[in-house]
Amino acid sequence: MILNYKNIEVHYKDEGKGKVLLLLHGFLENSTMWDSLKPELLKTRRLISVDLLGHGQTGCLGYVHPMGMMAETVAAVLKTLNVIRFSVIGHSMGGYVALALAEQQPNAIEGLCLMNSTFEADDEARKQIRKRSIELAQGNYEALVRMSYVNLFSSESAKKYLNEIEAGLNQALKTSKQGYVAAQEGMCLRSDKLEVLKNLKAKKWMLMGTKDAVIKADPLKNRIGQTDIVLKELGCGHMMHLESITELTYIIKHVIE
Repeated sequence: MILNYKNIEVHYKDEGKGKVLLLLHGFLENSTMWDSLKPELLKTRRLISVDLLGHGQTGCLGYVHPMGMMAETVAAVLKTLNVIRFSVIGHSMGGYVALALAEQQPNAIEGLCLMNSTFEADDEARKQIRKRSIELAQGNYEALVRMSYVNLFSSESAKKYLNEIEAGLNQALKTSKQGYVAAQEGMCLRSDKLEVLKNLKAKKWMLMGTKDAVIKADPLKNRIGQTDIVLKELGCGHMMHLESITELTYIIKHVIE
């Protein structure tokens, strides 16, 4: 389905019946990342998945996509569908967008799950990595995307999930250079959102991978220790929807639900 929004096309899918579960993909992904989870989730939920700005088939709104701008675009989709209340799962960058959406519409959210994601802002080292990636994007962009995507997997997983990685990489390569740059710039601008998450009157989950090289769980545990945010760890890396699909599906259906 397509929403014409600010002179661009925003692509999304609206499937199933029941309470709404909004699915937000990560950087260099698109709404197809949820396909392996959908058969089980559709048994009880109405699923809305959106191609975020500059990803999949959705266009760009300039060369900087702040997470708030991405959240506003998602909100426009929800408004078109007359969705008032919903739960949301955000993978990696999608988690940042979910937090921005929670800041904008706290009363609309029934549950929020950060999957391989964080409420923390980028530190200076991470910002420099993003800036360097933006510079490299002006050169061999395809090689950069390949490197960026494969680096999301541990060396063990990279060998074990060759077919899944290749399929995901084919989707990652559909991300335009403008979309790549705009997302990196937008992620650099993020502020810490722990207070947003703490104050949200909804069920709150964080799903982390013990082998995740991008998001480390231990520093986050200390910051959420006295809150109602539930953190659960799976024995996988940053791409748990590929590396631990059975366990992840079970957790979403029987724990978070």
